[in-house]
Amino acid sequence: MKMKGLRVSPLPVKMTLWLLFLTVSLSSRAQEKIQITHGPYLQAMTDSSVSIIWTTNKPATAWVELAPDDDSHFYQKERPKYFSAANGLKKVGTVHRVTLTDLTADTHYRYRVYSQEVLKHEWVKVQYGDVAATAVYQRKPLMFRTNGTPGPFEFAVVNDIHERNPVLKQLLGQVDFSRTGFVVFNGDMVNSSLSEEQVFRGFMDTATLLFASEIPMYYARGNHETRGPFAAQFPEYFPGNNGRLYYMFTRGDACFIVLDGGEDKPDSDIEYSGITDMDAYRTEQAKWLRAIIQTDAFQKAKYKIAICHIPPANGWHGNQEITKKWVPILNEAGIQVMLSAHEHRHRIQQPSDATRFPIIVNSNNHIIKASITESEARFRIFDPMGKLVDQLSIVPAK
Repeated sequence: MKMKGLRVSPLPVKMTLWLLFLTVSLSSRAQEKIQITHGPYLQAMTDSSVSIIWTTNKPATAWVELAPDDDSHFYQKERPKYFSAANGLKKVGTVHRVTLTDLTADTHYRYRVYSQEVLKHEWVKVQYGDVAATAVYQRKPLMFRTNGTPGPFEFAVVNDIHERNPVLKQLLGQVDFSRTGFVVFNGDMVNSSLSEEQVFRGFMDTATLLFASEIPMYYARGNHETRGPFAAQFPEYFPGNNGRLYYMFTRGDACFIVLDGGEDKPDSDIEYSGITDMDAYRTEQAKWLRAIIQTDAFQKAKYKIAICHIPPANGWHGNQEITKKWVPILNEAGIQVMLSAHEHRHRIQQPSDATRFPIIVNSNNHIIKASITESEARFRIFDPMGKLVDQLSIVPAK
């Protein structure tokens, strides 16, 4: 083609096709409707509160509608709305967390989650798009039950799954969720923390499908969750009930202390590239631990159970830090058992003068199924085929 003596060459065919593909792709993405991509799932359950978390494919505001568990249809009347908000402003994003408070203990609730796309926010004008929500019309609304008054209950523990969904399904397939109060993920559910998609593809989509929309999950972070560029986002998806990754919760006659053992090697190790400060973090937890064991909730509990991914034992730097900084406090507090993981093998470490409570180190291929009654706390360990591997029982504290 000529233009006033200037010759202009046409674009190469490959470049033209690439530009066409890019245009179609961007147009398709712009026209894609908002949808819930992952979740919802329950976190940080207490007697009077719970956090509900889900994600969407587009930035949106988010809220939960809550209804009692009665004979009324969810649509019988307008249900109260609880928004994802902070400092008086509704949050806009793709990760949504609504924390419900002032709930009644030991009570069933029905819920529905909503997200409304935010197309544009200019000055004081906000342009909204479509709404995505969980279904309540042709299927039952999602439900949960708050923690409550003393009484028997069951729970399950898995760990070191490292994104092996088939193993996770096989182990959780042994659980009767109609009788199970909660599930503990005791660390290293991923190989490293790289992205949101990895977290959900690696284990959380499976957990949501099996139980996590209606049965709470408590997460004790493992050392592999601390590795990678996505590690700092962990609290957005798995918050503790106190805003930290170490926390305490109660259920029935039992009090649980969840600790974050951090990394297993010194902070100066080349593997961490100078990004960790775990020694100071474990010292911070020791200070919190001294205070929390003085609370009425802990002091009055018949069963005192600690959960920590890395066990206190002779071993690497992380093991030694936990043994030095936490075990003396746990001994003083009267902890009766610790549930640990990390070693990819099963063993029960018996009490000693140094560590005055047993430690169940659960294998990466086993599940702990626990039952708590007024007279006994029983921990049974099963392999993937449902065969009983070992068990431990403890009696109430005097």
